Amino acid sequence: MTQNLNKPHGKALDTIVESSRIACDGGISGHPKVYYDLNDDGEAWCFYCSKHFILKDSKADKNRS
Repeated sequence: MTQNLNKPHGKALDTIVESSRIACDGGISGHPKVYYDLNDDGEAWCFYCSKHFILKDSKADKNRS
């Protein structure tokens, strides 16, 4: 399953992480805590809040402009 179906609407939701398995609880907006494994390019999107997780030094991180 591809995780890029819920892409965020700008770089404001980009979060650099140092682990390929992450958790998101929505922060201030809040939602149930969910866990994601980053894809082969080193990224994942939260299906609740659209937060964009990018693995540090991954292909996705290097392609950020």
